[in-house]
Amino acid sequence: MSQLRITVGPFSFTARLELERAPETCRIFQGLMPFRNQAIHSRWSGEAVWVPLGDFQFGVGFENHTCHPSRGDILLYPGGHSETELLFAYGSSSFASKMGALAGNHFLTLTQGHEQLEAMGKMVLWQGAQPISFEPL
Repeated sequence: MSQLRITVGPFSFTARLELERAPETCRIFQGLMPFRNQAIHSRWSGEAVWVPLGDFQFGVGFENHTCHPSRGDILLYPGGHSETELLFAYGSSSFASKMGALAGNHFLTLTQGHEQLEAMGKMVLWQGAQPISFEPL
């Protein structure tokens, strides 16, 4: 499995797992499929939605990590200075928390659905939490 379907509310996207750049993050996330939760709008990271995961431990360190995801990148922050979380950038984003800048593992890259990103982000911003799911294709 190298492709996932990501659904946020009524929006559907296809993403590629970054198997070569973030192999451990991808391996662990694949073991959680299907993954379902709630996406809310980011508080500090700009045009992004996030999935707060609290104290959940993925058991992975940093790999292919960045503070500046591109539009359509999905990061896993494995915890440490802030809670464990997923960040899904839909526009300009600089990953941060109340503790300051964070770096997350870039492990998923959108391959289809970019034209829906802005509408998805605005819906989460103005209508609140939306169901999010990750499923293998």
